[in-house]
Amino acid sequence: MIHMKQNQRAHLFVCHLLISILFLLDVTVAKSQITTEVSAHINPSEHNHSVFKTNIATIGTTDGITNSSHLLSADSTGLSPVFNLPSKTTKLNRFFHTAIDETPYRPHLTSFIVPTAFIGFGVASLTINGLKNLNLSTKDEISEHQLKHTNLDNYSQYVPVAMVYGLNALGVQGKHNFKDRTVIYLTSQLISGAMVLPLKHIVKEIRPDSSNNLSFPSGHTATAFSSAQFLFHEYRDSNFWLSISGYPFAIFTGTYRAINNKHWVGDVVAGAGFGILATELAYWVHPKINHLLFKDDKTTSATIMPFYQNKHFGLSYAKQF
Repeated sequence: MIHMKQNQRAHLFVCHLLISILFLLDVTVAKSQITTEVSAHINPSEHNHSVFKTNIATIGTTDGITNSSHLLSADSTGLSPVFNLPSKTTKLNRFFHTAIDETPYRPHLTSFIVPTAFIGFGVASLTINGLKNLNLSTKDEISEHQLKHTNLDNYSQYVPVAMVYGLNALGVQGKHNFKDRTVIYLTSQLISGAMVLPLKHIVKEIRPDSSNNLSFPSGHTATAFSSAQFLFHEYRDSNFWLSISGYPFAIFTGTYRAINNKHWVGDVVAGAGFGILATELAYWVHPKINHLLFKDDKTTSATIMPFYQNKHFGLSYAKQF
């Protein structure tokens, strides 16, 4: 009996250590991703913008008005200085006095390392005996210590998203305005639900309290981590430590889903992975969804510039796609 209790404590310790390592990995990958993006913006040679130029008309001294297809050449005398289109769009966060990058989000492969690891662990816990034993021993350990149940996990899952709207209401601007961040968050919840709900009915894993067979994956944890990832994206450009402040609430939610005997450890870890993945995908597809719903395309701009070339005056038209 004593040996069995020691094994249970060892399993619980391994479980806590694994969750802590995965969380630290998530934070480390997030910081490295920000560093990579900043370095990419510093090097302008890595941003090749496609610029289409054509002359609308040229006015000659003896020809009158003629059409021309010649581009502004290197030896031309321009009436305005040469201009370079910016590699990114930024706005000023007045609270933190920092520039926030408004360039459409393009996820790196590193963005999918943590959610893939979480989901892989959860799926493996359904079939691998060692991880099954970890689920059982964790449940036994919780029952033995008679940890107090609470319904706070029903509310803590929404704390990170409430922080985003609360901070914006107080004047702490995030990356997106009210409309855009609302579209992004709703999209993340739709994606999360589209992954989690069907899996519950396909896997049909019995909950630890035997209330039903919809245990895998944890929907509460998926919502909590998608909300925490949402907070991270909105404030990572202005204040990194503020941006990760939602993860403790997400971890609290997942932990108490297990303590409340509603989910196995594998369910919780998989739910975290699906939540993070849903938000990453929501930010990725947001420009297309925004354009589809509101016909709002902010990725193009046009400029008309006067010039003088070969004793001809004219206008140069430039458009960025």
